Amino acid sequence: MHQKTLHVRRRPEQFLSDERRVITRLLVPGGDERCKGLVGRILALDETEATAQLGAVKRDFAGRHRNIDDVFDRHFRQAAKFLDGHYEISEPRRRLIGAFFTMEYAIEAAALFNPSIVPHFDQSGLAGGACRFIMSLRATGEGHISSIVFRTGVIDGAGEISVNPCSPFVGSAHPDPEAVREKRTFFYKLIEMGGYSDAAGQILDQLPVEFAFADLERAIAAMREHAPNHEDFERAAEQMLWLARSNYTLQFPESSPLSEVVIFPVTENESRGIEDARFVRFVDDDGSSIYYGTYTAYNGFQILPQLLHTKDFRHFTIVTLNGKFAQNKGMALFPRRIKGRYVMISRQDGENLHIMSSTNIRFWNELQHLRGPKRPWELVQIGNCGSPIETEKGWLLLTHGVGPMRQYCIGADLLDLEDPSRVIAYAKEPILCPNEKEREGYVPNVVYSCGAIVHNGQLILPYAMSDSATSFATVPLDELLAYLLD
Repeated sequence: MHQKTLHVRRRPEQFLSDERRVITRLLVPGGDERCKGLVGRILALDETEATAQLGAVKRDFAGRHRNIDDVFDRHFRQAAKFLDGHYEISEPRRRLIGAFFTMEYAIEAAALFNPSIVPHFDQSGLAGGACRFIMSLRATGEGHISSIVFRTGVIDGAGEISVNPCSPFVGSAHPDPEAVREKRTFFYKLIEMGGYSDAAGQILDQLPVEFAFADLERAIAAMREHAPNHEDFERAAEQMLWLARSNYTLQFPESSPLSEVVIFPVTENESRGIEDARFVRFVDDDGSSIYYGTYTAYNGFQILPQLLHTKDFRHFTIVTLNGKFAQNKGMALFPRRIKGRYVMISRQDGENLHIMSSTNIRFWNELQHLRGPKRPWELVQIGNCGSPIETEKGWLLLTHGVGPMRQYCIGADLLDLEDPSRVIAYAKEPILCPNEKEREGYVPNVVYSCGAIVHNGQLILPYAMSDSATSFATVPLDELLAYLLD
């Protein structure tokens, strides 16, 4: 019996890192005394010189950012605590202070990799058989801090891919202080992380069923001086504030091109990076759709699985994943419920594939082992390459395997449609391994993806090459299914 032929086409499109794509960040150059000294030196400038200095800064930087004055105003408000009572300050001097507390950060300077792709929410105005897409990528800059960026393009009826030009501007967003948290879910997560105590319960009692971050701050402040055990109270308050900050919303301007949207770390638990987002267009039982993304938050010491959801890729809600099995990296959500339950692929132990199910998308307490490493090219470990794709033959699950010399290759499994814990077939050989042009990079000998789509009978697989660049490969779906079932 002959092995089925598999035609994998590597496409010419490439996404490369661009050090010119920069965001603005708050710069705090030292402790309080040093910051007060800096503000004092700026205040010592006469008005003419301060205005001239601001003009020089704006000539150099206004063309690199949209609304640079808004950035300076925001950072001035954050630096105002160092003013020592000076409040009558002209607008140019306020903005100059803001400029001294601002820095640029090149979000893609180190790498642009680990892509995920979903159909765009707007499919209007396309030729017959075409599909507009959104692709997410992991962008990494100075200090290896990762964020999520986006690109858009079109796959035409013949399978040709065109990518839209990338905006020269990038815009980060800040958590909405008015966003509400659900008290019940907050309570369960506190218990799970070992943060619930008598003090935490007393604080929770002061909160409404849905509360904003300011409500929590007020409840803590009101109870602080009357707390019977100050140390226990402060520990509880710190954990509750940390958890509240880990659940937030971001709003980008509606007019922003998607290539200007960057989800940059804004909380302590993701301070060292937002890693490997796996996006999926999820269709619920009532026909409504929403985009979910799972990612790994990293603070330099611990990882925390997070979930975001959006309908338009401009308003994002970010929440913690909860439950006994909401741990480790590489979670990928199925694109619909199965028998009324959410289903997720995960890797609990670093080397095996597992499958989880739940009636609540934020809580994961049920787990089954799916399979372990079987073939030589995956004997070190296996993981998923994004959300499973529904086909008439079963759920197509792209996988990555690690073999000799820590080489990462991409394979595929086929899971039963009604019982995805049952593996129907798996690739005996990888469908994509790094070739000579792809093996050199920041992390050599790696091809990796966080999600693919099927369009007009073709598997469209964006993949990263050695953590340095990103491209596409395409595979006829019927060939791939026959290859797996052979």
